[in-house]
Amino acid sequence: MLTGYARTSTTDQTAGLEAQLVALKAAGCEKIFSEHASGAKQRDQLDEALRFLREGDTLLVTKMDRLARDLRTLLAVVDDLDKRGIGLRILDFAGETINTRSATGRLQLAMFAAFAEFERTMMLERQRAGIEKAKSEGKYTGRKPSAMTQQDAIKSLASDGLTRAAIAAQLGISERSVYRALT
Repeated sequence: MLTGYARTSTTDQTAGLEAQLVALKAAGCEKIFSEHASGAKQRDQLDEALRFLREGDTLLVTKMDRLARDLRTLLAVVDDLDKRGIGLRILDFAGETINTRSATGRLQLAMFAAFAEFERTMMLERQRAGIEKAKSEGKYTGRKPSAMTQQDAIKSLASDGLTRAAIAAQLGISERSVYRALT
């Protein structure tokens, strides 16, 4: 059975999720799990897809970064799938389709994943260096705290008896921000 997994990091990336779903359906997926979740956080639908898969099945994703953000996580998923007799196909891996049911596919996946992780690490280093330079020149002050600008509204809503969750939902901020504003 071909089972697909699609993911975007945020809910406002609906076009990206729809494009993944179209590609997975076109590839013949009989069941597709999809979600909006950061690659670094808990991905409930991925966990559900991995539990759903059985020996002989193949998991399809459109790109490697939909499945894992780093080489260690990717290789752990691939190893788990391999031990269970489940294949992995990545539809667009640097313009090629990768299939881990072959030795060549597993080799390509490991090599390309290592290069992708290296590039991401280098990008983060360049980003940090750029931020440090901008800070030293007084051009970077970071993101403005959005919750603290609403501190009066938070306190007013709290005095009206609203819960932290209700205040957060109404103002579009996190409960943690509400807590910080009230302490």
